[in-house]
Amino acid sequence: MSRRWLFKSEPDVFGWDALVGRGQAGEEWNGVRSAQARNLMRQMAVGDRGFFYHSNIGKQIVGIVEVIAPAHPDSTDASGTWECVDLRAVAPLARPLSLAEIKADPGLADMVLVRNARLSVQPVTDGEWDRIVALSGGEATDGRVYDGKTGD
Repeated sequence: MSRRWLFKSEPDVFGWDALVGRGQAGEEWNGVRSAQARNLMRQMAVGDRGFFYHSNIGKQIVGIVEVIAPAHPDSTDASGTWECVDLRAVAPLARPLSLAEIKADPGLADMVLVRNARLSVQPVTDGEWDRIVALSGGEATDGRVYDGKTGD
């Protein structure tokens, strides 16, 4: 059974468009230096889906990503302490969903993004996933309905 996640990145450092530009090859989600985030990535499996969240600038969920490689040593870490997964872009949300909108929704009050906004990699429950997809418009911008269960 696949799990759901949220990955945060500053769009001026590595944003949604940069991940889309990597195509099917995706990108190593490197540079994370939080033991809690690293441990969450260790739980991820190929095929797990996640939200791509623009932090600092925009503060909004903008797309859906897929884990394409399980946790492995982070290529930017010489110490061997840190691990990461590889991600690829799946689909943009029909409409980006802002942090303010997420915080205003009572059904998302317990979401890690609301309670622990600093954590760069976070778990997302199935209920939270479904609510965010619905709030964003329920389909990808190319017209494909995205239900979180099917492939692209």
